[in-house]
Amino acid sequence: MTTVPAAEHILITGASRGIGQRMAVELARPGRTLILVARTQKALTNTVAACEEKGAIVCSMACLLEKRDRLAQMLEIIRTDGGVDMVVNCAGVFGSEENPWEADPEDWWYTQLVNVRAPYLIQHSLVPGMLERGGGRIIDLSSGAAIKDRPDTSAYYVSKTALMRLGGSLHLAGYDQGLRVLELAPGVVYTDMTKDAKMHIGRTEWTEPSEAAKIAASFADGELDGLSGCQVRAGSDSLDDLKKRSAEGVGENSRRLRLTDFE
Repeated sequence: MTTVPAAEHILITGASRGIGQRMAVELARPGRTLILVARTQKALTNTVAACEEKGAIVCSMACLLEKRDRLAQMLEIIRTDGGVDMVVNCAGVFGSEENPWEADPEDWWYTQLVNVRAPYLIQHSLVPGMLERGGGRIIDLSSGAAIKDRPDTSAYYVSKTALMRLGGSLHLAGYDQGLRVLELAPGVVYTDMTKDAKMHIGRTEWTEPSEAAKIAASFADGELDGLSGCQVRAGSDSLDDLKKRSAEGVGENSRRLRLTDFE
């Protein structure tokens, strides 16, 4: 297995709040460069300050990820400046909670633009440079929604399944060249996106965002590379167990999207 150095230049989308903010702060360390992305520069103020306080070199960028031209401009700047060796795709939207035939088609498709097309365009732009330099890492903020059905919220569920499929393709296509991909489900974290969701009405137990952030930091340091291509879940998978499984190796069907047989 190709040994990939720890990540030192990391792009994090959705870094202004919630899980993305917590991951950015956890990944911050002296000398490490973080490129933080949100919809506005102002929204990143607190995250930038927290990361700089830990010694990270921070660049903040405003970008509407659903706008292909603006995303392309941002990625060109990053690529011209030397690229990155890790991407953390945290930006996402939830979409409406309606039956598929009741959902607004434009709103439904908007969820795909943010949750699927943006991560696809990011990897399309930045992965070639990673491979030229010997490898890199990608974390997709996954979800239990990627592996189950639900009558409502189809836009979000479809997007998370598609994103996990993209991660699997990247793993298979790039692993031998040093690309490592982790589908990281953060558990049910109390955020602006989840707190008003109908599916979580009455919920009293939430996953701490620090659990996903610690898994992300371990992956950035190369401690979970043996789980490339897999989905892991914060709050259910302990970091110690994930490190052990990574070191021992996992089967090709472990934590992947597969069709179950009739029961």
